[in-house]
This record gives sequence, structure tokens and C-alpha cells, in this order.
Amino acid sequence: MKTEEIIIKIIGKLSLLYDGMINQQEVRLILEEVLYNYNIKPKEFALVPRNNMQDMMMLFLTSKKIEGASDVTIKNYGLNLSKLTYDIQKNVEDISTMDIRMHLANYAKTGVKNSTIATRTDILKSFFKWLKTEEYITKNPMEKIKTIKSNSPERIPLSYEEIEKLRIGCETLRERALLEFALASGCRISEISNINIEDIDWDSMEVKVLGKGNKWRTVYFNSIAKVHIKKYLRLRKDDCPALFATVRKPYKNMGVRAIQRLIKKIETQSNIGRSIYCHLFRHSSATNLLNRGADITTVKEVLGHQSLKTTEIYAKTSQANVKYEYRKYMVG
Repeated sequence: MKTEEIIIKIIGKLSLLYDGMINQQEVRLILEEVLYNYNIKPKEFALVPRNNMQDMMMLFLTSKKIEGASDVTIKNYGLNLSKLTYDIQKNVEDISTMDIRMHLANYAKTGVKNSTIATRTDILKSFFKWLKTEEYITKNPMEKIKTIKSNSPERIPLSYEEIEKLRIGCETLRERALLEFALASGCRISEISNINIEDIDWDSMEVKVLGKGNKWRTVYFNSIAKVHIKKYLRLRKDDCPALFATVRKPYKNMGVRAIQRLIKKIETQSNIGRSIYCHLFRHSSATNLLNRGADITTVKEVLGHQSLKTTEIYAKTSQANVKYEYRKYMVG
């Protein structure tokens, strides 16, 4: 229906309502002025607007899965892109830079941290870059949008005193074995969850783990971890192949959530006074290696980082080391 037809229909309704006691010419001028800057379209009665965003999102997630992205990464991508699909109900080729800016601005109004907005921005950049590479779009609306800078809190590794407090706080052999292995190996929590006993080479104190991107790498542990893992395994009565198993039937590998709960339990028992999580063990392990003189490329391989830039986050030398090195090399 054209704007003119709508105006005629409105005037007709008003004439009936007020029994013809209106100035049709004045009403027409008012309506034409009000509607001048608007395009009137028929109402969409379909339950779901017709656009290809959902299909494109699923293709993108599938490609990421094929490339080796983890289930956690795929889930995170899916959640963020679903929000975009809900807010901007257009075909991917019709989405503009302004659409994206408004989407991110509305997201910021919910009170989320800058780091969270930055994460979504990076995901959208990856999505639209993929769309252009695959020739689904000819213009990338994310090219003009910059990622928000966020001041990440300084990552402070565990001190030797804090590690001793955690050791004292362990009440079971499983807790102590998990603590020592996490500190020694620098493994991700998902990697620890998937390790089986048969994967371990006890003589060389190493184990192959499946890391990000479905890539295998070798990680190492020390004699302290070996002693406590052996003590824990001797105590177990189950036949579960997992290195760290559940304590109730059906016995199986401890999941990520279960390991997180166990770490929080150790934190509470230790009364350490700071938040403890598995990635903190990984961070502390990397920092300890670097502070003891390990080459950063070696630490990169141990941690399974794709880029050296990620490893450099851990390369902040302590002030004690700065002072030592200065006294060692400065003459006079």
C-alpha cells in the first residue's frame, strides 16, 4: 500500500469517527509532513523474519569446528553471534557498519565489562572476515570498527608461600595430586580432564595431551607430582582409566566443572585469601620457568600456544630478578 492510499484511508476513518466534522485538507497536510521521512512497508506476519543470518552462522561454526576449534570456543562464538542475529534481523549482505555499532552500543548499555565487549567485537570481526573470504559478502562492515581497549588486571602468579599454603590445605590424596600436577605441567583444565593413566610415561615423567585445535603436544611433570599422583592412584579402588576420576559410580574422567569445584575446595581449605583457579596454576608454572631462565620459545611449546605473543604475557620479570640482573652486570 502506497503512502497516498494510507493517508486517504486514515482521513476516511477520521471522517466516520467525527461524522465528517474535520478539515480533510489540513489533516492531509499534517499526515504528509509527518510521514515524509518514513518508508511504509506491509507488516511481516511470519514468526521468523526471512534472512540468511542463521544459516551463515551455522556454516561459520561448522568451518571453525573443522579447523579444530574447541567445543568451548564454538559455544562462545554461537552465543555471541545469536545475539547479533536477534538484534539485526537482516541478510548478512545487508548489514552495515552502523548496524554493528548500534548492536555493540546497546550491548555496552547492559553494563558488561570492556573486555567482554572486546571479545564480542573480535568474534564479529572473525565472522564477517570469513563471510568475505568465502564471498558471501562483498564488503566487510567490521573493517571500520576497532576493538575496545580494556585494561586487563595484572596477572600475579602464586608465590612459593602461597603454594605451600595450598599444599597444606589439601585434605585428600586426589586434591594434592591434582594440585601438584597442575603446577608442574602447566596444562589447561580441559587437558587435565582428558588425560588417562595409560597416556603417562612414568620414567620420563611426560604425557601427551590433546590441546587447542585438536593438536597433540608433550607436557612434563616433576618428581614431586609423580610421588603424589602415585600415592593417589594406589588408593583408588575403581577401574576407571582416567588419571583423575570421579569418586562415585559410574566412575569416569573428572569433568572441567568437577575439577573447578575441587580447586575452589582447596582454596577454601587453605584460607589463602585470593581467588584460585586452574589457569592460575598454568600462569604460575610459566612464570616460574621464565624466572628460572627458560627460553620463551620453550615455554611456548610447553604451554601449547599458537603465537609467541600469548606467551609474552607471562614474561613479566619480577623486581627481584631485575635487581639481581642489574647488580650482576652493572659495573661500578
